[in-house]
Amino acid sequence: MNKLKASLLAVTVFACADAHAQVLQRELGDYDLQLGTTPTRSMAQGLVQPSQSGTFQGGLDLTHDSGWYFGQWSPSMGIARDSQLELDSYSGFKRPFNNRFGYEMGLIRYSHPGLSANDSNEYYAGLTLLESRFGAAFSQAPGRADSTLLMDLALQPPLAINLSMKYANHSLDDAVGYGDGRLVRVFNDWSLNLSRPWAGIDLNLSYSGSSLSGPQCVAYSGHNGYCEDYVMFKAERTLF
Repeated sequence: MNKLKASLLAVTVFACADAHAQVLQRELGDYDLQLGTTPTRSMAQGLVQPSQSGTFQGGLDLTHDSGWYFGQWSPSMGIARDSQLELDSYSGFKRPFNNRFGYEMGLIRYSHPGLSANDSNEYYAGLTLLESRFGAAFSQAPGRADSTLLMDLALQPPLAINLSMKYANHSLDDAVGYGDGRLVRVFNDWSLNLSRPWAGIDLNLSYSGSSLSGPQCVAYSGHNGYCEDYVMFKAERTLF
């Protein structure tokens, strides 16, 4: 049986001394061009986030009035020691019909110049219905395939809670051994997050888990920070 690991993070008080990322935006006829040092777009109605790292990063995004968009983002320029150049190229179509409904679909190509064996693709789609979002992503990387379902629900008053869930399936080309000759080739993981503001404080409760436990966790390489069940509560208040 999985051992439940819980972490209670007491109220965290911090002062916001934001170092805002630089973004340049220009209108070019029917196109909107954005250049920035931080991702200017998230995919599948905001449920798929571009990768980031601690090294120098930047990119561009070009959007047409019809809904088509494409761009390129580098989460790592390969300048820092022990870092590699990565270029993420994407193209998609996003169409909001009104404030209550919209959809999006597209493709991301993760490229590593000089290391093409590490290149991978991710396909995504998203749907906005009222104030809730639903999305799916499928990625193919060397040695594995990953499928993910995402949901973000904005519950109306009196609850006024934001509920987000993620469920993923991971399939490995080569099984990972553990214990006395046992193998793991396929596993699932999931996460649940509840958040809401209260009296100027942002409350956040999260839970994550997977189908692996104990010695099987040697094969875990999913979305969560932990293989086994994990619960965390966080409360934050911004002073400035």
